[in-house]
Amino acid sequence: MRTTLTLDDDLAERLKELARQAGRSFKEVTNSAIRRGLSVGDAPVGSPEPFQVAAEARASGPGVDPLKLNQLYDALEIEDLRPDGGLQVHEL
Repeated sequence: MRTTLTLDDDLAERLKELARQAGRSFKEVTNSAIRRGLSVGDAPVGSPEPFQVAAEARASGPGVDPLKLNQLYDALEIEDLRPDGGLQVHEL
């Protein structure tokens, strides 16, 4: 089918450059780009099974309260930010 299509200057330049690099015609590169654009959102052929994570029960180490992990993280972050890099004992 023959039709007139008005392209933005930057798109026309990119298509011309792609055609030059690939050694293909402007028409072939333009049709290919339009096909790819129209196929976005189509379901891929033979899509794989969804990924599933097998969870395992894990326990925290002795003396670690899982309900206070944010406090522990904050305490460790403060130690990292100390200018002298020294360690201090923090009571939570």
